[in-house]
Amino acid sequence: MSIPETVAVILALAYVILAIVESRFCWLAGGVSALLYIVVFTDARLYMEAGLQGVYIAMAVYGWFTWGAHPAADSLPIRRWSIRRHALLAIAVMALSLALGEILSRFTDAAWPAVDSFTTLAALVATYMVTQKILENWLWWIIIDAISIGLYLSRDLHLTALLFCGYVVLATAGWIAWHKKYSAIES
Repeated sequence: MSIPETVAVILALAYVILAIVESRFCWLAGGVSALLYIVVFTDARLYMEAGLQGVYIAMAVYGWFTWGAHPAADSLPIRRWSIRRHALLAIAVMALSLALGEILSRFTDAAWPAVDSFTTLAALVATYMVTQKILENWLWWIIIDAISIGLYLSRDLHLTALLFCGYVVLATAGWIAWHKKYSAIES
C-alpha cells in the first residue's frame, strides 16, 4: 500500500458516498482520486485502468458542469434506460473487451488484458450513466466492482481490492436510495 493508493482510496470512497446523496462535490473527489490512480495503476501494469482514470478526470469535469447546470444537483431527475439499451451496451462492451484484450496481450505486458479491458469499458458506460443520473448505473457498478476485486488482488493492490468490496456495498446502497427516490417521483 502506497500513499497515493491510500489517498486515492479515501477520495474514491468520498466520491461514491457523495454521489449517493447527489452532491455535486462527488465529481471533485472523484477527479482527484483518478489523478492519483493513474500512477497506482501504471505501476501495477493495469494500463486500461490507468487510461480509464484520464477519462474519469474528464467525466468529473463533465459531471461537475452537468450537475451544476441545475439549481440543485438533486433537481436533475433520476431516469431509467430500457432493458434493450442496457443489453446492447453490455454486448458491445464484451465484444470490445475481447478485441482490446487481444491487442493488449500481443503488444504489451499488460496483466489480465481482457478483464482489464472489460472493467474499463463497462466503467466508462457506468460513469456516463452517473453523469446523466441513470438509475441502473448502480447495477453496472455492482458487477464491475465485483470483477475488479479479483483483478486488483491479482496485482497485490489489497487496499484497492478492499475499496471495491466497499464499493459493492455502496453501489447496493446507491441503487436502493436512487430507486426509492425514482419510485416516489413516478408514483
